[in-house]
Amino acid sequence: MTGNSLIVLVKNKHFKARISGFIMAGILLLAALISVNLGWANISTADVFSVIAGRLTGSSDLYSHLDAAKAAIIWDIRIPRILCAAFVGCGLAVSGAVFQAILMNPLADSYTMGVSTGAAFGASAAIFLNVFFLTNLPVVLFAFAGALLTLAVVISISRMGGYVSSANLVISGIIVSCILSAAISLLKSMSGEQVSAIVSWLIGSLAARSWQHVIFGFPVVIICTFFCCYYAEDLNILSLGDREARNLGIDGSKLRIIFLFCGALITAVCVSTSGIIGFVGLVVPHLLRSLVGSDNRLLIPLCALTGAVLLLLADTFARSFMNVEIPVGVLTTLLGGPFFFYIFRKRNKIIQ
Repeated sequence: MTGNSLIVLVKNKHFKARISGFIMAGILLLAALISVNLGWANISTADVFSVIAGRLTGSSDLYSHLDAAKAAIIWDIRIPRILCAAFVGCGLAVSGAVFQAILMNPLADSYTMGVSTGAAFGASAAIFLNVFFLTNLPVVLFAFAGALLTLAVVISISRMGGYVSSANLVISGIIVSCILSAAISLLKSMSGEQVSAIVSWLIGSLAARSWQHVIFGFPVVIICTFFCCYYAEDLNILSLGDREARNLGIDGSKLRIIFLFCGALITAVCVSTSGIIGFVGLVVPHLLRSLVGSDNRLLIPLCALTGAVLLLLADTFARSFMNVEIPVGVLTTLLGGPFFFYIFRKRNKIIQ
């Protein structure tokens, strides 16, 4: 490939990324507007704008013509849920792209590192204690702590001679994840008839999410996403391998731990907010690489927008188009599993 053709290819991918970003941003705004209007309560677009304008300006006169119940549905139920779906989808997709770049494995995600399983164990432990010992432990904070503690254990196990390698991280993550999965199964078996309280959280749902979840999770996900975008060039170098990073004067082990912490922090916030939602962090980065390549400067921002759109659409469908609300974690797994199998098979055929 000549130098001119390489420049054209890079410019073409930048152009595709920009166009795709604008399209996804537009779809996200449109999906959010449609999602507020969809549901069992009959709410118009004018009602939505009246409530939002009134709440933001502090003028209740703008929505005084609406029933108090309808205004509460818009502001206290649907809008927080939409924002949670957007930042959880964004965070899962970004953390998936980060983990795949760090581990140099397109099939890696937060499950590979055991972070999601750690959050699940923390939440399961809190629910178990609340049910059987009548405590009032915060499930969200326990899930958050479980994810970060799991990352610390994985890094500690994988550190050999003061150095953390990608291969050791994968093996350590699988080992810790298996142990925690067994511990979750133990808690479920000990719960007896109360096991539904744990299962309902593990399958992943955005029902009954409030402004507290938004205030807790939204800033963390946005800040960490901007951090990953800002240092995407370093992540590109890290994804080339440790030898190339050392040749360029970069401490690959230290940089890997920083990005691991950032990805784990995003995952911890997302999982503690929504429970286990699978395949978003796996499918979105894998799919977008076929469009913009592996350059994280383009991939991560596009993953953020696409993940937000994907989870928002999935959650809107799960709560609006069935007689019974389907947990969004079940829906993403049912749709994401076969779809990922399809693109995996298609990729292998191209390679062959």
